[in-house]
Amino acid sequence: MIPYGKQDISQADIDAVVAVLESDFLTQGPMVPRFEQVVADHVGARHAVAVNSATSALHIACLALDLGPGDWLWTSPVTFVASANCGLYCGASVDFVDIDPATYNLCPKALRTKLEQARVEGRLPKVVVAVHLCGQPCDMAAIGELAQEYGFRVIEDASHAIGGKYQGEFIGNGRHSDITVFSFHPVKIVTTAEGGMALTNDDQLANRLNLLRSHGITRDPALMTHEPDGPWYYQQVDLGFNYRMTELQGALGVSQMSRLDQYVARRHELARRYDDLLAHLPVTTPWQHSDSYSGLHLYVVRLQLDKISASHRQVFERLRDGGIGVNLHYIPVHLQPWYRQLGFRAGQFPEAERYYAEAISLPLFPTMTTEEQHEVVQALEEALEQ
Repeated sequence: MIPYGKQDISQADIDAVVAVLESDFLTQGPMVPRFEQVVADHVGARHAVAVNSATSALHIACLALDLGPGDWLWTSPVTFVASANCGLYCGASVDFVDIDPATYNLCPKALRTKLEQARVEGRLPKVVVAVHLCGQPCDMAAIGELAQEYGFRVIEDASHAIGGKYQGEFIGNGRHSDITVFSFHPVKIVTTAEGGMALTNDDQLANRLNLLRSHGITRDPALMTHEPDGPWYYQQVDLGFNYRMTELQGALGVSQMSRLDQYVARRHELARRYDDLLAHLPVTTPWQHSDSYSGLHLYVVRLQLDKISASHRQVFERLRDGGIGVNLHYIPVHLQPWYRQLGFRAGQFPEAERYYAEAISLPLFPTMTTEEQHEVVQALEEALEQ
């Protein structure tokens, strides 16, 4: 089976992890701060806070922005459920904004229309989570302008997008957002096995993120309510969580980051080859905005169902049966049973639902060979012709 995504672990990665195993610190040592600095320096952010998953990063990002009961979080329906669940974790309400039919990201025009109506109804969002689907950034300048006009905060869910760029600058620099979140899951662009990170240029937000990832506990006298009782002293000054990243993960992340640009360049090379090889088939290949340099975590095609006799499901199953580990990213969140019970229904976000009816994620990973890619294309061609 050729998987849709796959980690690349080098001997240098293994050596880095072994070195930690042989050191004095398996957690709360020097490697996680080093990893944070490497990522922050690479993307041009002032602060980086590493955690045990991107879901944890989204959660504490929402809390750091004081999202809570009575507030609204808006995001894209075409994303992993964590982009919306983070709002529910905080006791807030969640709503969605339909996608742009070309980029598959949250549509700024649909966002403006929804904001205008929400202002009339008195239910403007406190936080908008802009998801960079497949690694292509949202139109962050437009979203940032709307944030200024309507007074909401912005989280970039860049779980797919580390190493990508928007308007020539690395995603994660926070030019148009309050907090950016990266994921380091094994199928992502770089991995720490499991892991995530929240980045910000705001000192106060960074302090809050640091507290929230580790039980709300501080040893900094400046953050305490009174003078420390002694050198052993700490205080819990917030209700935080155990979301820390281990030293093993930090070491793996530092090692992986040395190959980030190489990984993204290879993904672009493979994507260009897919574009050429699939040009004659009844599929729509990914469109890339001129303002963006995608991280290309995913290569999603949309079936032109009016030009083939097979159904979406039949093509998907034929590919799986042929040893091609395709996937579908994602089932629109508003169609999930948990969200249906909150009142969402089919038909509310038509572009997202049209995307879901046609999309298939083809295998894409840096170590993919030319032979494997040709095998994927041949299998797709055969699946479409049956």
